[in-house]
Amino acid sequence: MKKKVVLVYSGGLDTSICIPMMREEYGFDEVYTVTVDVGQPKEDIQQAAEKAAAMGTIHRTVDAKDEFIRDYCFPALKANGDYQGYPMSTSIARPLIAKKAVEVALEVGATAFAHGCTGKGNDQFRIEYTIRTLMPEAIIHAPIREKNLTRSWEIEYAKKHNVPIQQSLEKIWSIDENLWGRSIEGGRLEEPDFAPPEEIFQWTVSPEKAPAEKSNVVMTFQAGVPVAINGRGLEPAALVIFANEIAGNHGVGRIDIMEDRLMGLKVRENYECPGATLLLKAHQALEALVLTREELRFKKHVDQEWSRLAYEGLWFDPLKADLEGFLAKTSKRVTGEVRLSLYKGALQVTGRSSPWALYSEDLASFDSKTFDQRESTGAVKNFGLQSRMFHHLAMKLAEEKE
Repeated sequence: MKKKVVLVYSGGLDTSICIPMMREEYGFDEVYTVTVDVGQPKEDIQQAAEKAAAMGTIHRTVDAKDEFIRDYCFPALKANGDYQGYPMSTSIARPLIAKKAVEVALEVGATAFAHGCTGKGNDQFRIEYTIRTLMPEAIIHAPIREKNLTRSWEIEYAKKHNVPIQQSLEKIWSIDENLWGRSIEGGRLEEPDFAPPEEIFQWTVSPEKAPAEKSNVVMTFQAGVPVAINGRGLEPAALVIFANEIAGNHGVGRIDIMEDRLMGLKVRENYECPGATLLLKAHQALEALVLTREELRFKKHVDQEWSRLAYEGLWFDPLKADLEGFLAKTSKRVTGEVRLSLYKGALQVTGRSSPWALYSEDLASFDSKTFDQRESTGAVKNFGLQSRMFHHLAMKLAEEKE
């Protein structure tokens, strides 16, 4: 019986050298390469397929863009998914990519997998967790990590084995891209004090070159999910692409942070996430209108825990499912419209409306007498009673000691 392995394949240097290694050093007869399309550039998808074919693999390209937005990005939106100040994109795509690899493995009768993750990054955790969860009997090979390989060694190995890597060598930056965002790293970008050059950005114009006039946008939500932009109803993937275009044209969505990885390493990362930034801002504004103060207070903890689990790739953790039960309940009222203005990198909410709005102009207006101010007297008099009692007691005891 032929030994089969499914390689999670991006087309880059790391995953490309895994192809001959799987045959020559791991003893596999058939290598199945799987590239999952979650919104990468079309040329990257095509080049990955061409490389795989040139090296004699059985290649599959899986279009998962709509599934990615519907089942991964929109749940992240409901949880205001954020890790240390940026909308998570790479982390929430990895479980889906691994899931599709498992589906291919089940189809072709393979239980062995391979990936090109290093031992320093986060993706090794996310991909392997998902594969082992969905296929407990899986055997996973990680050549870059297992052999402690360096980039220079990989390049030499690629040359000896006729692995097409010119495109990888010409790329100055390491870029991971999907519909929810772009992460850019590598080269001098690893230096915390190096100013990112304009050339790294593709989805956003620089604020200086953004239009001189403010643009207004209306986002429509139904049960926590965006369904229309400026009154134009769109399917999930198309809506996010349109949001990226609108916000990117105004320089919104550039983020430069120091990020703490799972292994404890602190790294410098640059992100472009115009559409996600726009949608998250609108979503949070609508939540503030329709949820109670106590719900919003508690939801901050839920959002934070959900984001931690998603960042780590624990997509099937029971706690994540539990948290999503709460998110599903609160999201039922996150329905309505949010108006925003975009101007030279700035994003501002200018209005919001919802049938579930917990706002009464009659009660809140300075000119209204519906709310009888006199009835607040007793509440104000007793406000902070224990705190005042403590302060007075402390003063009294201090005086007795003198």
